[in-house]
Amino acid sequence: MLQASKLIPQAQGLAPALVRRAAHVELDWDVRQKSRFDATASDGRSVGVFLPRGTVVRGGDVLITQDGSLIRVVAAAQTVLKITACADHSHGHAHDSAFDLMRAAYHLGNRHVPIELQTDHLKIEPDHVLADMLRSQHLTVTEVREPFEPEGGAYGQHSGGHSHAHGGRAHDHDHAAHDHHGHEHAAGHAHG
Repeated sequence: MLQASKLIPQAQGLAPALVRRAAHVELDWDVRQKSRFDATASDGRSVGVFLPRGTVVRGGDVLITQDGSLIRVVAAAQTVLKITACADHSHGHAHDSAFDLMRAAYHLGNRHVPIELQTDHLKIEPDHVLADMLRSQHLTVTEVREPFEPEGGAYGQHSGGHSHAHGGRAHDHDHAAHDHHGHEHAAGHAHG
């Protein structure tokens, strides 16, 4: 098995032609937040990935194997919940879409759920309790299959290495407040 223990974030400094020609691995978010995993590259080779603890692999990153070959990382499509603002004005009040999404991001962030932030939508992993909460806030929640690239605990996952020092979960922020809910993301927790 080929080993890869070096990651070039977003292929920085690599010739684009080399990266385009490289074999790739398609990995979902569960795998990309682990620092040690096995994968099969598009050319059929098995790759054992051993990265520094706490490294989060993003789509567009490039792994370098011990024989010097490049393997491009592709964020695999996976089942996620896509959260968009409600366009329906029949509730008796016009929705401020941006505010509704911002409030949803705040509530989800409070629960330390990995969350992908886009200008017009949010994405989270499937969770029917959270989906019900969001729908009760007049947001539209749909299940889609798309790549999932949640925010890291600190912006710029790869900058300076300081954002990796918290045990492998990219969404645990470095402040001490992240143990206040005991991390159960299930029911019984509707403190919203």
